[in-house]
Amino acid sequence: MTPRFAGPDTFARIPRLDQVTDVDVAVLGMPFDSGVSYRPGARFGPAHVRASSKLLRPFHPGLGVSPFAAQQVVDAGDVAINPFDLDDAIRAVERASDELRGNGARLLSVGGDHTIALPLLRSVHREHGPVAVLHFDAHLDTWDTYFGAPYTHGTPFRRASEEGLLDPERCLHVGIRGPLYAASDLRDDRALGFQVIGSDDFQTDGLAAVVERMRARLGDGPVYVSVDIDVLDPAHAPGTGTPEAGGLTSRELLHALRALAGTDIVGADIVEVAPAYDHAEITGIAAAHVAYELLAVLAATTGAT
Repeated sequence: MTPRFAGPDTFARIPRLDQVTDVDVAVLGMPFDSGVSYRPGARFGPAHVRASSKLLRPFHPGLGVSPFAAQQVVDAGDVAINPFDLDDAIRAVERASDELRGNGARLLSVGGDHTIALPLLRSVHREHGPVAVLHFDAHLDTWDTYFGAPYTHGTPFRRASEEGLLDPERCLHVGIRGPLYAASDLRDDRALGFQVIGSDDFQTDGLAAVVERMRARLGDGPVYVSVDIDVLDPAHAPGTGTPEAGGLTSRELLHALRALAGTDIVGADIVEVAPAYDHAEITGIAAAHVAYELLAVLAATTGAT
């Protein structure tokens, strides 16, 4: 046996891509933060989440599955992303996704800033057509431009909607809170195909009601899950670039993700972990557990244990 604090530097100490022949799910790092609008540092997120995942254990009691035994999960390393050319970076993410997905793997991407969601959705769309996006975040990320730039971490879902990548009848934001630029932000968001479950709804309606609304909105069909770690309150995730007070607890987020068992999840990302602002791995541990929860949901959905 090897102590939990030692061993491979892969996510949850799982095998590397080059150590297996078949892959069901690939954990892929996206060390990129050239699309941020406030605090940088998410380029160091993948390494931080890996380091924070060493204590994860193989059996998930809530869903009754062993996510690493029920499916072949590998750490596919990091994408070599250009930190100086945003367009080239977006193309690199899309190519890497296409390559892994072309070999039959589902992708769990660890960022990195939220800009990566757009090329990942382009890749998913080629296989599945328009998908529902279940977006956990403090922010809408459907703004048009920032300083005239169309590709930033605040614009991926507007671009995705404009490109026809999304199913406008099934997309949902969860955890939205904080100030907006104008009331038109919400009107524009609805026109792009999103409904909103706000952070306050967890308090006023309760977790069970939120889960019911979430499942009803997603319905049947392929779902892409995108988790910005700032959906959590800064008390639960201080290590992020654009923190907002009044967010979800880690327990609320993990429970909402667990409720996705049975959903056709075709891809997922976890973004905006910025370790320079973290303390005692609070954010990294939360993100690692989000990834583990998603892997367990994938295992449970296939019916394997």
